[in-house]
Amino acid sequence: MLDCRVLDLSDHRGQMAGALLADLGADVILVEPPGGSASRTVGPFVAGREGDPEASLWFWSYNRGKRSAVLDLDDSQDQQRLRDLAASADVLIESDEPGAMSARGLGPDDLAAVNPGLVYTSITPFGQTGPKAGWAATDLIISAAGMLSNVMGDEDRPPLRIPLDQCFLHASAEAAVAALIALRDRKRSGQGQHIDVSAQQAVTQATQSATLCHLYNSPEMLRMSGGARLGPFRVRLRSPAADGYVSATILFGESIGPFGARLFEWMHTQGGCADSDLEIDWIHFVEGVITGRIPPTEYERIQQVAADFTATRTKAELLEVALDQRLLIVPVTTVADVVESPQYTERDFWRDIPTAGLDSVRYPGPLAQFSATPLDVSTPPPSVGEHTDEVLAEAGAAAAVSVSDALVAAAGTSHRDPSLPLADVKILDFMWVMAGPGSTRVLADWGATVVRVESSHKVEAARTIQPFLNNEAGADNGGLYQNMNAGKLGITIDISKPESRDLILDLVRWADVVCESFSPHALQNLGLSYDDLRAVKPDIIMASSCLFGQSGPLSSLAGFGTMGASMSGFYEMTGWPDRDPAGVFGAYTDYVSPKFLSAALLAALDHRDRTGEGQYIDLSQAEASMSFLAPAVLDYNVNAHLPDKLGNDHPAMSPHGVFASAGEDCWIAVACESDDQWRALCGIIGADGAAGWSWLRRSRRWRALCAVIGADGLGGLGVDERRERADEIGGLITAWTSERDGVEAHNELQAAGVPAHAIANSEIMTDDPQLAHRNHFRNVAHGTNGTMWVEGTRFAMSRSSDGIGHGGPTYGEHTFEVLEQLLGYDPDRITELAVAGVLE
Repeated sequence: MLDCRVLDLSDHRGQMAGALLADLGADVILVEPPGGSASRTVGPFVAGREGDPEASLWFWSYNRGKRSAVLDLDDSQDQQRLRDLAASADVLIESDEPGAMSARGLGPDDLAAVNPGLVYTSITPFGQTGPKAGWAATDLIISAAGMLSNVMGDEDRPPLRIPLDQCFLHASAEAAVAALIALRDRKRSGQGQHIDVSAQQAVTQATQSATLCHLYNSPEMLRMSGGARLGPFRVRLRSPAADGYVSATILFGESIGPFGARLFEWMHTQGGCADSDLEIDWIHFVEGVITGRIPPTEYERIQQVAADFTATRTKAELLEVALDQRLLIVPVTTVADVVESPQYTERDFWRDIPTAGLDSVRYPGPLAQFSATPLDVSTPPPSVGEHTDEVLAEAGAAAAVSVSDALVAAAGTSHRDPSLPLADVKILDFMWVMAGPGSTRVLADWGATVVRVESSHKVEAARTIQPFLNNEAGADNGGLYQNMNAGKLGITIDISKPESRDLILDLVRWADVVCESFSPHALQNLGLSYDDLRAVKPDIIMASSCLFGQSGPLSSLAGFGTMGASMSGFYEMTGWPDRDPAGVFGAYTDYVSPKFLSAALLAALDHRDRTGEGQYIDLSQAEASMSFLAPAVLDYNVNAHLPDKLGNDHPAMSPHGVFASAGEDCWIAVACESDDQWRALCGIIGADGAAGWSWLRRSRRWRALCAVIGADGLGGLGVDERRERADEIGGLITAWTSERDGVEAHNELQAAGVPAHAIANSEIMTDDPQLAHRNHFRNVAHGTNGTMWVEGTRFAMSRSSDGIGHGGPTYGEHTFEVLEQLLGYDPDRITELAVAGVLE
């Protein structure tokens, strides 16, 4: 589908970006150093081949479909070879330390001189500039800095991370989307630019807008095993089943409340609840608690009644009823359950590919199903330098960048600033909550005109989810809704009215893309299927996004990302070895899949521009999110091994954990990737000297440890020895960190080169100087509240600016603007629609 060449110079911190582009059809050349990429040293490995650079399952996961060329970028001749390759490339991706590529003469400005159309994409922990740009960071540190750890884990233990490194995957997916946006801009301007992706900013999306709590004067979102705490509410997202665990989503409001009502009605028929439970106010429950009409303990009682009942049924029995009765109950699955699910088999999702001496390895399949351009993801990952000769033979020709007159003209008539990269793109958005709206939000950020269709009779669930401005519920007060819909135009249409169909088809004629996240076939039942839409606009691109896609035995499962997270395999692995799984936070697949939908839409637009052909995209949020689970899937398929609950341990780093800092429930993450970092940590906490350091003289544990290993020997411990003594070393770190504020401690540790960061809550995020430097939080205009806070973009561009200037639309805020200015309706036509009840 994509017609571009990508140079992937990244390691495990960025290779998923190139993998996503390769899956979409790009020619991706992995430029590896002699001996192979650092990602080849990352486990898991094929059993018995640990350390073999051709047997890393992590490498396999994110390098399928690429070609490999070996270049030593510290060698002057190979530096010139890279310049020659860059002359004919469209995109370059790198994940080195800020300034490292420029020091080699291979930075953005250097390669722009060779190829002005090159989109140069950099992925770093905190961004290229700012007070934390040079900070050392691992996945654990980014999870802490991006607030993800703060909302995961048991409340009586340190915050947790997901044990399968995730944070740079978020950043990589953002980088792929950013590169596609910049490529579209290049079609109008003829110029490339430098993209600067911050992993810290990328991972904040996985907090479900809890980063805004402090700015909204709303209670902090707090961690809870199997759920989350917010103010008086303890939301359980894990309940017992007779043979394991299920996720039963019990929430309130006009959108979600009816699911709870149906659950209790069914439980009542089974003798599972009292007659009085049929009187629960599922719509106005939260308001009742806030006003005092309903005691806060009532929510806990309701959830316990449901948990007592689910414990009497198996996971399979509960899923069967959920499908039949449209209930929000799904099993908490293992990776094995995912791999063996008939859902993915029926959708032909898996790909069996011979790899590195194995006859067949089962990989996750394409990110989405495309009707016109099915994705070919059947090429195995390359061996080290497998394609060096053929790649170098192709080098030298300058890239030919053409400017599209059609896109220039379209941008000139746009509703948005024509200088924005996506000013020519027009999107009709029927999506709701997060997984769908999150994908079009980033497109709106960079200039797309997005018309969001809502109904005031069926309240968008995101409008009912905290944080609320000043902790007051209201349709325009929710931070999640504002964050997912900033910059969009809002129109209210009752699509159940037959008279609405002509209006919607006129909007389709106006649009380039139509997106929807209804249950499968809902629009088809209204005469608005893809076939109906392309009958009026043959080149329309339509995308459907739901939990499990438009087909398969689970396709009819109604639900939210909390259920997708439970059924994805992430949930069960996240926790402490001696406890029930704590689970990932909230609707995790809702935070992953939007990036893939954004990339799919941009690739489909690129294909349409070149061929005139539109198409239908069926995106399963569970399938798209499988990319973030790929190493665990391969580990199970190849080695029959399931991921262990590790707490905050890491198989290759030590120390690696979260330690108490001064204050109530305050913590700091510390990790050592190398012996040098370990010795630096010892120097900071006094562990490289004799047992008598003054501040530790009172520590019997310290003196005992010194007696065992020798007073001056701690700094010389290797990683295996440190892992063996992890509890003892953790106690020494805690003795130092617990006497210091987390921010004070991480500043001191980072100054010595030790990866560390305070576990950020929304208040720490608000005060973070790096996020301020990156303009992460934006105070934008709002239709009813004057201004509202939203998050900014996760990446910056050197030549283009984003267009974030307005919050999410109020109900029908732009109805007349859309009808008059975009569709050209006259007052009589608008009156007819109003009289017919189409405009709410």
